[in-house]
This record gives sequence, C-alpha cells and structure tokens, in this order.
Amino acid sequence: MKRFYLFLLTIVVATYACTTAHAQGMRESFPEGSVSPVTNINRGSYPRLLKDNSVMFRINAPAANSIQVNLGGKRYDMTSDNGVWTVTTDPQVPGFHYYSLIIDGVSVADPASRSFYGTSRWSSAIEVPEEGMDDFEIQDVPHGEVRTVYYYSKVEEGWRPVMIYTPAGYNEGNDSYPVVYIQHGGGEDHRGWIEQGRTAEIMDNLIHAGKAVPMIVVSSNSNVQSRSGGMGGGYSWQGMQTFRSEIIDNIIPFVEKNYRVKKDRKYRAMCGLSMGGGQSFYIGLRSPEVFANVGVFSTGMFGGISGAQNIDLENEVPGILTETDKFNSNFDVFFITCGEQDPRIQHTRNIVAKMQDAGVKVKFNSYPGDHEWQVWRKSLHEFAQYLFK
Repeated sequence: MKRFYLFLLTIVVATYACTTAHAQGMRESFPEGSVSPVTNINRGSYPRLLKDNSVMFRINAPAANSIQVNLGGKRYDMTSDNGVWTVTTDPQVPGFHYYSLIIDGVSVADPASRSFYGTSRWSSAIEVPEEGMDDFEIQDVPHGEVRTVYYYSKVEEGWRPVMIYTPAGYNEGNDSYPVVYIQHGGGEDHRGWIEQGRTAEIMDNLIHAGKAVPMIVVSSNSNVQSRSGGMGGGYSWQGMQTFRSEIIDNIIPFVEKNYRVKKDRKYRAMCGLSMGGGQSFYIGLRSPEVFANVGVFSTGMFGGISGAQNIDLENEVPGILTETDKFNSNFDVFFITCGEQDPRIQHTRNIVAKMQDAGVKVKFNSYPGDHEWQVWRKSLHEFAQYLFK
C-alpha cells in the first residue's frame, strides 16, 4: 500500500512539475535553435529538442529526492536547483524514442508528453525529425482516413479491435483496392503502426506523389490467445498457427466483407516488424494461396537476439531453396530490411545472400538505425512503392 501511495505521489508531482514548467516557459528564453517536439502535449516547453538533437528536460518537483530520465535505455541523472530538476541528454539519432521518468525509484510516463503503447506498457516518447523525410509528416495533400473497428474473433471468442487506413477518395467512389495486412512488434499492438509508425502520413504522401497505388492498410493486434490457451508467437511454423488462423479465418474475411477490396491473392500483402516480421515470413511465405507480397522488417528469426538459432530455411519454408522457380512464381514482391546498427543486421545479410545465391528473388535494403521506428517507417515507405504494380 505504501508503494501504491508513492506511485500516486510521483504522478501528482510530475503533473504539477510539467504544468509549472510550461507556465514558466512562457516567461523564459530558450537555447537558440531549440524547439518543442511534436510529441509534447500542446507544444509544451519541455522536454526541449536542441540544435544538436540532444534533449533538455526540466521538471519542477521540490518534494522529489531523485529523478532520472530513461531515454532509449540510457539513464540520465537530473540535478536539482531549489527543486527544479534539469538534465541535457546526449544527441539523439533522428526518429521516435521512448522514454520515462524515474522519480524516487518509480518509473512513470511524463505527463508533458504524449504516451504510446510500446515496450509492453504506456511510455512517453520524443520525436526527433530527420531532414529530407517529409513523407513521414502531415503534408498539404488529400488525406485518407483511419478508423478503429471491431471484428468477432472465433479464436479468442470475443470482439477485437483493428485499425484500418483507407486512402483519400475511398468514401466518395466505388473502386476496389488492394490491401496490406501489417503487423506490429513484440510489446506493441494494433496502434503501433498507425501512431508510432505514421502509416497514414506515409501512405497519403506516397499516393499523392504517384509513388504508390491507392491501397488499404489493416493494422491488427497479433497478441492472440485462443480459449484453449494457445498464444500466437514464437519463431516456428507451429508457433504461428494461432495468429495464422486469426488473420486468415477472421481478419481477412471481415475486411473483405465490409470494405471494397480486390480479393485476388495478387492484391494482398503481409508485412511486419520484428515479431511481426517473423509472422509475415512464416504465414506470408507459407500461404501463397493467400498472399502474393511479403515484407519482413528487422526480424530476429535469422539471428542476432537471445535464443535465436541458425535457421534452416528449407525446413521452415519448404521449396524456398530447392524449388526456387516455383517459389518465385508465387510472389510478386519479397522484401527484407534491417537497421544497420541492429544486432540482427549481419545475420539478416547472411540469410539474404543465401537465398539470392539459390536464385530466390528477394529484395533487400538496410537503413541507418538500430531496432527502431525510423527504420520501420522507411521499410514501409519503400515496400509500399513496390506493391500491386
């Protein structure tokens, strides 16, 4: 009970601190060239992004004994001057970064920033813009629409949410559209690709520029547990069966019943990041009767993470190395990506080289960054331009 009250106290302190800092920010000067990140609530003054992409935090919390900022896995000790705590972090690479405040040993979200479901909990985040990546931003172009709708899952025997992007013009016309079924990573859910991944912004801009054909994007929650206790996940064909049943028997039929979509396999794609990349590899590549396009982003199934073993490609996807002509004929697009600082990168390159040496038509690209959203945004941005053409 004591710990519970301490937790409530830290929330109150942090909320008061950020509100006070915002009010003080109206009267103070800021470092030249610094800006309020788009992830701040109501463009509040703090946290503040400096010219070199370091981040300045300021919290008014006179009752606190210690405060740290945990940004991207590194903890920064804040120092107090009469109860006003400050710290400036190292420069951050462009992209989306989760962070939390640790007040007297209790980790909490920062009430001054938007919270996102990631890392298996609600976390604060800061967006560091990348020059030249305007396609990740809202632009003056026709905008599509994102809705959260609910479908009945026969696997879980209950109603589940799914977020669906429809391109600009969908509501006004009668055309049918191809569909991308996109999967989040571990510790995330159906909101990840839409909110952290900026899927709608990416698609709006690509479609308007004529770089991608108009398409629907379906972002589902792959954390599925059957009533019998089976959980979707695990890097094996058997481990994928629960979610395979969910997407093929429940999600796709729901989408094709309620939206104007092209129902031929050539107009379906499956892609995902990390855990979702593994799901796309197994389910997408072993279901050519359903999907003709597969994207695998930053998966750990090739190696580079704890517990990963050398993958036997032929065993996991029969025919991928021994019947390459047949395999290639089944897929219009097979695309793999990884971050260049991701520990998975060399393992991924090795697997891609093995497939290409065997004659598999697989596209590969890597981008600067670790296991992070800027890499996955770029992955979707490129993948979408290959599809349905």
